[in-house]
Amino acid sequence: MTKQKIAFLVISLFLMCVTPVMAQDATTQKAQTETIAAALDTSAIDTTSLLLDEAAMEMDDSTAVADGGAYTQLKKKFVDGGVWFMSLVALCLILGLAFCIERIIYLTLSEIDAKKFMVRLEEKLKTEGVEAAKDLCRNTRGPIASICYQGLLRIDSSMEEIERSVSSYASVQVGKMEKGCSWITLFIAMAPSLGFLGTVIGMVMAFDQIEIAGDIGPTIVASGMKVALITTIFGIIVALILQLFYNYVLSKIDHLTAQMEESAITLMDIIKSYGGKKG
Repeated sequence: MTKQKIAFLVISLFLMCVTPVMAQDATTQKAQTETIAAALDTSAIDTTSLLLDEAAMEMDDSTAVADGGAYTQLKKKFVDGGVWFMSLVALCLILGLAFCIERIIYLTLSEIDAKKFMVRLEEKLKTEGVEAAKDLCRNTRGPIASICYQGLLRIDSSMEEIERSVSSYASVQVGKMEKGCSWITLFIAMAPSLGFLGTVIGMVMAFDQIEIAGDIGPTIVASGMKVALITTIFGIIVALILQLFYNYVLSKIDHLTAQMEESAITLMDIIKSYGGKKG
């Protein structure tokens, strides 16, 4: 019995000593595991952030290259098409745009509020007389005031003569509005024609290279075909741009012509009314 009690006491003391140590070891191991996991998470976050930053920098670089590369690519294609030949196409664009802009400015300055002007003209004619109405026409810009002035100059003539004078002078004003439009149509026709001429020149260059090499291959005909396609593309683009501006110019001319016709009819009615009151 004494030996059993002693053995039991020894085992109990051993367990009492070992249990806290095992618990402390488990706690320490758990803490180390948590520390390692936290370190791994932080490292993963840092790595992800670094990758995202690098990707953003690459995107910024590619965007910058794309933005700066548009002009570079355009210049390269221009040179590939032949500087002297592509300069002719560019000259068509510059001169055509110059004529279009000049016509747009001229026609814009010629526009007035036709209905309001005719109301003022009628008031001037009825209240202050013919000379005041002429002064109003002289001091007003545009073809509408000009044809009204021509009608007032012949106010003492017959209605047929007044109508003939207004109609003739309206034709003169339409000719002034259409001045320079023939040059615009010329450049619209020349741009694609130069492009097609470049196509023919490029094909001739390709066949010359085939004749020199004595063989047909992609690298042999590539340069000639490139010239042919680039010149055609640029010529068509120039023609499309000029055609858009030209149609806008024509729309403004049509608008002014319609206003002139309407104002001429109104002027004849005003002169008839004034002549009747005068008589």
